[in-house]
This record gives sequence, structure tokens and C-alpha cells, in this order.
Amino acid sequence: MSNNIGLTERVEEIRQMPSVEAAESLARLTPDEIQFILSRLPYDQAMDVASHLADSVGAEDHATKAVLSGVEETIGELMTPATAILPATFTVAEALAFLVKSSDLSEISYIFATESDRLVGVVGMRDLILAKPSEPLADIMIQNPFAFGVDTSIQEAVGEVLYRHYPLYPVVDDAHQVVGVVHGWKLYERIASELSGQAGAQYGVDKEEQVSTSVFESFRMRHPWLLVNLVTAFAAAFVVGTFEDTITQIVALAAFLPVLAGQSGNTGCQALAITLRGMTLGQLRDFPVRKLLRKEILLGALNGSVVGFIAGGAMFFYARMTGSVEPLLLGLVIMISMIGSCIGSGLFGVLVPLTLKRFGADPATASSIFLTTFTDVLGMGLMLALATTLVL
Repeated sequence: MSNNIGLTERVEEIRQMPSVEAAESLARLTPDEIQFILSRLPYDQAMDVASHLADSVGAEDHATKAVLSGVEETIGELMTPATAILPATFTVAEALAFLVKSSDLSEISYIFATESDRLVGVVGMRDLILAKPSEPLADIMIQNPFAFGVDTSIQEAVGEVLYRHYPLYPVVDDAHQVVGVVHGWKLYERIASELSGQAGAQYGVDKEEQVSTSVFESFRMRHPWLLVNLVTAFAAAFVVGTFEDTITQIVALAAFLPVLAGQSGNTGCQALAITLRGMTLGQLRDFPVRKLLRKEILLGALNGSVVGFIAGGAMFFYARMTGSVEPLLLGLVIMISMIGSCIGSGLFGVLVPLTLKRFGADPATASSIFLTTFTDVLGMGLMLALATTLVL
């Protein structure tokens, strides 16, 4: 706690310093402390300080560079040195003597017990204190503890911590030797960052943009996706234009185009949100995509049937009031279109982020832009095609 208080005071000092001087001051701190301070500076200032700080970090210090860039991809880039690694043959008294002499006692949550330098167990502080001084660590340790590999991806690690709630995780190399530790809070921070960034990313808002980002930078980040949205919107406009004669003859259809687009779009966004959440938390590793697709098809059919029946009834009465042709058939067209578009939008909500990921793109980035285009084309195209076939 006192360390955090000291770092909080350092944040205020760094705020007042020129970027170069601030970078020189931060260069003497650990990667964790650097990350703590930079995350509490205004975004533009943090990026400016980090750009100077990166020059002060040695080329061999990949972990520190990863922290500065915020693009840690593996556990090896996120880990910090392990401070308590002892042979399993050590007695409790010897382990306590080691702790008394340790200069990093506040950082020690577990003792990692080894045999021939291989991790074989973990000893918690409570078990150590309550054990007899003559007992070896092998008798009180938790055997075969869970550990991350150096090359374990951050995404895979995030999925693991949802089921393993530990404050600290050992990191081992190919020989199962302890090479570092990863704090649980870092992985939970990554989960929170990913989930908070998804809401904006779906609409083309860059995850790096903050409320303090300058107008020009925000324009640079957002505008390209608005242009993509404009291009994709032309696809929906083309579909409507193709059936211009149908809309001219059955004007009532025009009133229900936004209703259909809104319902199918919301259905797709619900499926998209669940899919992105599952991908971020690693849940799709244990839940087959085919099962998720079947679920969304069933949900789309159920939701589409309910809202389709209501919308179809509304179309029937609206068509009769306005003197349109075949009110009953028009109501049927709306109901079928609503069911079909809700099923299709649910499928698109799953397939769009998975497809983006398959091609190496960020699954969250502008997913909603592509999803909206697909649902609009499907929903409007289906409704106008059915009206042309069944009514005219």
C-alpha cells in the first residue's frame, strides 16, 4: 500500500515535468511501476513520455518495451522475476530464514518448491507459518501446481484465470524451470481493458482513444471507418433501388423498412456482443462454434416469430387503413421477413468477428459496421423480394 502511495505522488511529479525529463526519471523504475504511472497520465502526455522512454530502454529488455507499447502478446512479456524459489528439501525453518533475509518480502506470496530445478510445488504463507520448523517443504506444498509457459498467449492466459483465481501465477520454460511470475491483477486488468474497448471498437473507435485525445487524433482514428461505413451503406441502398418499382406500387413497404432494419440489427448486435465476449474470455475454446451457431439460429427464429407476428399484424392494419393491395399478404411478407432477417443477423453476429480474426484483423474493430450492412441487405432484400413475388 505504501508503495502505491509513493507512486501516486510520483504521478503528480511526472505530470509537471517536460517529457524528456519525465522519461529519464521513469527509466530508473521497474516495468510495473512505469506501467502504473503512465496509465494515470493524460493519454497524449503518456504517449509522448513513452516515446522518449523507449529510447532509454535497452534493446534486450523486451518485457519493458512491451509494457510501454501496451501490446504484450505472451506471458513472457508480462512476467516479472520470481523472488522465492527454494528446493523442496528445504525445511520450514530454512524457508523462514530465507524470508527474513529477503529484501523483497512484500512481493512474496508463494514459495515455489523445486526438484532438480523443476517446479514441483507451491507453498502458501499460511501453510508455512503453521507448519513445524523441521518439516520439509515437500510435505506441506501443493504438488504439481498450475503454471503458465513463457510462450503462452495473453488471450489463452485470460481464459485460464477465469477458472483459477490466484494472486500470482508461476511461469516456466520448456524444462519446467521457474523463470518468472505473473500477477493475477495484470490479467484481470487486460480483461477489463479488452471488454471496455470492445464497445467503441465495434463502431470504429480506436481502443487507444481516450476522452483527453486531441480533436485531430480522434478524427484520424475515427474517420477511416466512417468512410468504410459509407461504402458499405451503398450496398443497402443498391438493394432498395433494385426494388424501386415495388416500393412505388406498395408505398406501405417503405414505412416498415426501418422497423425491419432496426429489429434485425439489434438481434445481430446481441449475437456479436456475446461472441466478442466469448472470444475475449477464451470461452469459445470449450464451446464449439457450431453449437453457438445453432443457438443463434434458434434464438433468431424465436425472437423473429414474436416480433414478426406483431409487426405483421401492424402491417395488416396499416395496409387496410391506407388502402394498399393485399393487406393479409403484406402482413405475411413482414412476418416471414422478420423471422428470416433475425435468423440471418444472429448468424452474422457470430461469423463476422470470427472471420475478421481468421484473416488476422481485430475481431472487435468495426464489426458492427459490417454487421449492419449484412443485416440491412438481407432484411430489406428479403422483404422486397417476397413482396414482389407474392403480392405483385
